[in-house]
Amino acid sequence: MKKIITLLCIIGITTSFAQSRTIPVDTLVKTTHNTTIKGVSMSYTAETGTQPVWDAKGDPVATLFYTYYTRNNIKNRASRPLIISFNGGPGSASVWMHVAYTGPRILNIDDEGYPVQPYGFKSNPNSIIDVADIVFVNPVNTGYSRMVPDKEGKMPDRKQFFGINEDIKYLAEWVNTFVSRKNRWESPKYIIGESYGGTRVMGLANQLQGSQWMYLNGVILVSPADYNAYNVDNQPEYSALDLPYKAAAAWYHKMLPPALQSKDLTDMLPEVESYAINTLMPAIAKGGFISDAERNSVAEKMSQYTGLSKKVILQHNLVVPNNFFWKELLRDKTGQTIGRLDSRYLGIDRMQAGMSPDYSAELTSWLHSFTPAINHYIKNELNFDTDIKYNMFGPVHPWNNDNNTTRDDLRKAMATNPYLHVLNQSGYYDGATTYFTAKYTLSQIDPSGKLKNRMSFKGYRSGHMMYLRKEDLIKANEDIREFIKKSSANGKAAKY
Repeated sequence: MKKIITLLCIIGITTSFAQSRTIPVDTLVKTTHNTTIKGVSMSYTAETGTQPVWDAKGDPVATLFYTYYTRNNIKNRASRPLIISFNGGPGSASVWMHVAYTGPRILNIDDEGYPVQPYGFKSNPNSIIDVADIVFVNPVNTGYSRMVPDKEGKMPDRKQFFGINEDIKYLAEWVNTFVSRKNRWESPKYIIGESYGGTRVMGLANQLQGSQWMYLNGVILVSPADYNAYNVDNQPEYSALDLPYKAAAAWYHKMLPPALQSKDLTDMLPEVESYAINTLMPAIAKGGFISDAERNSVAEKMSQYTGLSKKVILQHNLVVPNNFFWKELLRDKTGQTIGRLDSRYLGIDRMQAGMSPDYSAELTSWLHSFTPAINHYIKNELNFDTDIKYNMFGPVHPWNNDNNTTRDDLRKAMATNPYLHVLNQSGYYDGATTYFTAKYTLSQIDPSGKLKNRMSFKGYRSGHMMYLRKEDLIKANEDIREFIKKSSANGKAAKY
């Protein structure tokens, strides 16, 4: 009997502590901190919490987790820029730029971006909160953001969130609410997006201006993904845009012939860029109508630029997949693979044979350092505590890629707003969203060339997350500061 009573007590205690694992729909935690940026000591406030996404009836259908940083002791908040930050995926949390790039805290990593223990974070002496306030936004199913059931417990239709245009539409509504709640309508506004976030903010710029009547000063594209240039199966000529990246990666690993290897990276790349557009792209577009002589001449040049053999290039009909390049470049030298998002990273496969690497050497390295840092940081410094899992990558698929007009959306946003400037930041060693594809995208956004004086490109000697390398972290943040200064109204009217 005693054992039965004890067991019943245990069950009772367990039941009394049981609870549903849900995220609050609308909540906020404030903390105050101090830091030093560029040698200047300052205090700032961090607000972290959730804000609802509502349907047409005004009922919550989701809640987005965000972190908002404001510098304290600012006399005129209206003139202070607000930067709204998104990462990509689609399905990626805001963690990457939050704790490694623009925010007040960064990862505890070495100067090249590799993990070190103990895991954690440290102050970011290069954060841009000295010149702008920042909010890091997690779309539905990323970070702690989740869909919300209705009063009957039924979940909303996933299709309203998970697609290029669906994502842009609900995020624009959410941003409107956020700006109103924080009383930031008077402030100059910027949106920044990394990777798929580049696609997101290209479309969001026009959606904010056209549907929310919220006009921007700047759009910042960090290693942007342009889906219009990635459909290589149907448009193989687009693979030519990756040639300069391959040359950069081969240069880094010392796989180029002496005449090219002896040049500095940025002195060598313009030659490859010119060849990619003026020779390789037209050659691939000819398909089977290319002559044997031209095919062999192009393959020979590609071999010089990529470090691959002429034989394998011909075997691929001049269209060498990037995943094969990551496997092939060092196959006969060290037998190692190179990273997709950052080709400075090395991997070890089960076999040297094969068409693509077994895993992404760079992404596993990043998850190694990012995951413990963000979970520890949110709970212990920002004081936001929940049993919900922080989704580094969340379930957002299937994703609707139909009717992708984001290139022209950004053009429309620029055309209708003389204040709006665009900055592109890309790493030369990024093999996923290659830097020259990003340059090409800028040219296609503005085919008339009439807006190009409001577009700028910055390249860095690292990969997709160029800010993980200390030298590039410093430079990239400084480039954003200069962009903010350049795109400020400075009392001038918005007119042509």
